[in-house]
Amino acid sequence: MTTGNSGCSPPDYNFFPFEKSKVIDALGPEKLMSYLEQMLLIRNFETRAEAAYQQGHVGGFFHSYIGQEAIQVAAVGVMGRENWWVTTYRCHALALLLGATPNEIMAELYGKKTGNAMGRGGSMHLYTERLLGGFGIVGGQIPIATGAAFTIKYNDNKNEVAVCFIGDGAVAQGAFHESLNLAALWNLPCIYVIENNLWGMGTAVNRAISVNKIAEAKAPGYGMKSYTFDGMDFFSCYAGFSHVFKEVLETSRPVLVEVIADRFKGHSISDPGLYRTKEQLKQSMARDPIHILLSAMTERKMIDEETYKAKDKEYRQICMDSLQYAEESPWPDISSLEEDVFKSEKN
Repeated sequence: MTTGNSGCSPPDYNFFPFEKSKVIDALGPEKLMSYLEQMLLIRNFETRAEAAYQQGHVGGFFHSYIGQEAIQVAAVGVMGRENWWVTTYRCHALALLLGATPNEIMAELYGKKTGNAMGRGGSMHLYTERLLGGFGIVGGQIPIATGAAFTIKYNDNKNEVAVCFIGDGAVAQGAFHESLNLAALWNLPCIYVIENNLWGMGTAVNRAISVNKIAEAKAPGYGMKSYTFDGMDFFSCYAGFSHVFKEVLETSRPVLVEVIADRFKGHSISDPGLYRTKEQLKQSMARDPIHILLSAMTERKMIDEETYKAKDKEYRQICMDSLQYAEESPWPDISSLEEDVFKSEKN
């Protein structure tokens, strides 16, 4: 039974209980390889995109998801793309998982016409058919997800849920509490996922939020159930999301999830992260979610070092190619700047 301290959280966190061997056996080598590949794509994409930013090719904001990949890879792996998803401004990973290509996202970061939002949204505002966007306003996405859950219930779509990723800092926003109140009151099928990476910008979570176990403390106030996962461990996330997804489909009741993780970069690319020591960062990186998944697969002889290196090289090249695609893509015509801002008279 796998429970207890994640290494990046207080020792009294009650993580969702699961048996790692059962999760591995249920998924098998083919699925586990696909999840490892997804994590490698996210890691390599953000590494190359960050380098492009530092070279002056990307402007605006840039928030890296490096260190948190296991969370959304597991969530999408469990629930599939055919739900409604919404997230924070740290949205590159979820966009990739929901079908946006590295080329279109990189072109968007470059502000090019071929970008995901035609160069108008940038790093914080990516979309797919089922991704309702990344949001630059802290907590701005929470009412949107709640509305999506209302639509699911109104249309009686019993096989769908809305999934909302929230940073720990957004818990103090009024939109969080208003949304949870309505979701509980109206029995909306929404899964609210607090990605607690321990820092709200440069402020430690325990200096900004009045409770230590956020989901466990907040959910009862709205008559909701709560769960806590180890966000550095793919298997904890997969087992936890599997349980929660099934529960919400059966009950049509909202659930509050807290996932304890750690980002390996600053809050944004302009943040040097001086509020934590090199030793603290080293301890966090020792629990790299990619290495945890890789280690489990290696122990089961599902992968060897040579294969892993080849996979990493493959996805590194895909992301290098996306840089070239973005560089060679055309700039949008300035005359198109106001298109889709106002309602067309033809409509």
